[in-house]
Amino acid sequence: LGLCVSRASASVLNLNCCLALLPMCRVLLAFLRGSQKVASRKTRRLLDKSKTFHVTCGVTICIFSVLHVAAHLVNALNFSENYNEDFLSLNAANYRGEVSRLYLMSVLVPGLTGVIMVLVLFLMCTASTYAIRVSNYDIFWYTHNLFFVFYMLLMLHVSGGVLKYQTNLEEHPPGCFNPNKTLRDNVTVPKAFEETFPDYTTEPFPEDLPVPEPFVQNNFMRICSEEPKFQSHFPETWFWISGPLCLYCVERLYRYIRSNKPVTITSVISHPSNVLEVRMMKDDFKARPGQYVILHCPRVSALESHPFTLTMCPTDTKATFGVHLKVVGDWTERFRDLLLLHSNQDTEILPIFQQRRYPKLYVDGPFGSPFEESLNYEVSLCVAGGIGVTPFASVLNTLLDGWKCYKLRRLYFIWVCRDIESFRWFADLLCMLHNKLWQENRPDYINIQLYLSQTDGIQKIIGEKYQALNSRLLIGRPRWKLLFDEIAKCNRRNTIGVFCCGPNKISKILHKLSNRSNSYGTRFEYNKESFS
Repeated sequence: LGLCVSRASASVLNLNCCLALLPMCRVLLAFLRGSQKVASRKTRRLLDKSKTFHVTCGVTICIFSVLHVAAHLVNALNFSENYNEDFLSLNAANYRGEVSRLYLMSVLVPGLTGVIMVLVLFLMCTASTYAIRVSNYDIFWYTHNLFFVFYMLLMLHVSGGVLKYQTNLEEHPPGCFNPNKTLRDNVTVPKAFEETFPDYTTEPFPEDLPVPEPFVQNNFMRICSEEPKFQSHFPETWFWISGPLCLYCVERLYRYIRSNKPVTITSVISHPSNVLEVRMMKDDFKARPGQYVILHCPRVSALESHPFTLTMCPTDTKATFGVHLKVVGDWTERFRDLLLLHSNQDTEILPIFQQRRYPKLYVDGPFGSPFEESLNYEVSLCVAGGIGVTPFASVLNTLLDGWKCYKLRRLYFIWVCRDIESFRWFADLLCMLHNKLWQENRPDYINIQLYLSQTDGIQKIIGEKYQALNSRLLIGRPRWKLLFDEIAKCNRRNTIGVFCCGPNKISKILHKLSNRSNSYGTRFEYNKESFS
C-alpha cells in the first residue's frame, strides 16, 4: 500500500508541477488573450483565471507532497521488515531491521533532495499566505523565486532508482522452479513433488533427474532458465517537467532581452492621497488599453519588481505611456523618493538633458488582463474602488482619442472613493471625455457615477472646473442590486460585461449579482482584475 500511495502521489505531483508553470508564461497568455482567431471570448475569460489555477496547483502540490512523504516513511519500515534474501538487488536496506538509514536517505540522492525540497516547499507555502504578502511582500517575492531550486532538485530526486522491475520475465517468470537452488529454502514444495521424492533433502537438485510429468502438466511450477535480472525504472518526471520548464526559461530570456533597455521618463506627477504618476517613452512599445507592465528599478531593489496597470497607452500620434502607483509599501516609498529627490514641486516636466539624475527604470511587458475585453462588449459596466480605477483610465483615454472603431456602444462607469481628493486623479480626463461626447451628440455613451463616503471639502474641490462631475457625485455607497436591475432593464436581452478592480467585498457582491438571473433576459459576464 505504501508503494501504491507514493507512486500515485508522485504522478499527481508530476502533473501539477508541470501545470503550475504554464500560468506564469505571461507572454504566451498575452498572445492568446489578444488573438481573436486563436482564442474566443470564453477561452480568454478562462485565461483570466490563470492566477487561481496557479494557486490551485500550488495547494495540490503541498497536499500531495505531505502524502508522498508519509508514504515513503511507511515504505522505509516495509523495506526494513521485508528484507528479501533471495533477490538482494531489490533491497533498499543493507540488512533486515536497518531503519535509521532508510528514514534519512534510503538512497543518498533521493533522500537529500527530498528533504531539501520539503524545506523549500514549506518556505514557499508559508510565505504565500495573505498575511505575509500584505505585511512584507519582499518575503513572498524572494521565497517564491526558490521555485527554480525546487525544480532542479526535483530533476535529481528521481535519479536514485529505488524501485526496479524485472527485465527477463520470459527466462525467469515469477514463481518459477530453479533446479540449481535449494527447493525448501526458496519455494513451497508441492505435495506431488514430496510424494515422488520422499527422500529429497536440501541438497542441490540433480541436473540429470527429470521433473515428474504430472508436476509439469498441472502447471505446479515452471522451470527457470536463468537468474532474475532487475533494472531501475526510467524517471518519468523529466517528461512532465522539461517541456514547461524550458518554455518558461525561454520566455524569461525573451522578456529579459525585451526589457533590457531602460525607458525615458518624461514626467513625474505627485497626486493627492499618496499617488504618483510616471509618464515614460520607449522605442517600439505597443500596448492595448487594460494591459499592465512590470516595473524594475535596480536602485530600489536589485531583484524585486512590481506590476502596474497602464493608465495611458501609446497611440499612433503619441508615444507616451504612463502608470499611476499608490505609495503603500517599502518599494513604492523608495521609488517615489528617488523620482522626487530633486523636485520640491508636485509636478515636474523633465527636459531630455536632465534624464541622467533620475534612476534607471526598466519596463517588462505589456501583459494582458481581463479589461482588454471591456471594449469588445456592446455594453460594459466598469466598477472601480479607489486606486482600482487605473485599468479603466487607459480605457477612458482610448475612448478620448476615438470610440467609433470599437464595438462598445454604452459604458457604465462607477467609481467609489473614501475621500474627495482621490477624484482629482482622473477628474480632468472624465471632464474632457464628457465634453467630447456632448459635442459629438452622444451624451448617453458613458454613464458616470461617483460615490463618496466622506463629505468634507466637496465645495472646495468640486467647483466650476469640474462642473460636469457635480451632478454625478453621490454620497454613500452604491445600491448594487438596484443598479443591476436598472442596467438590465435598459439593456434587455443583451450581454453586459462586468469589470471590477477594487476591494474583495465589492468584487464578491458584483460576482454574485452577475450570476443572478433577471426577468429582462439580460446576461452579465463577470470579470475581475488579477495580476498573474
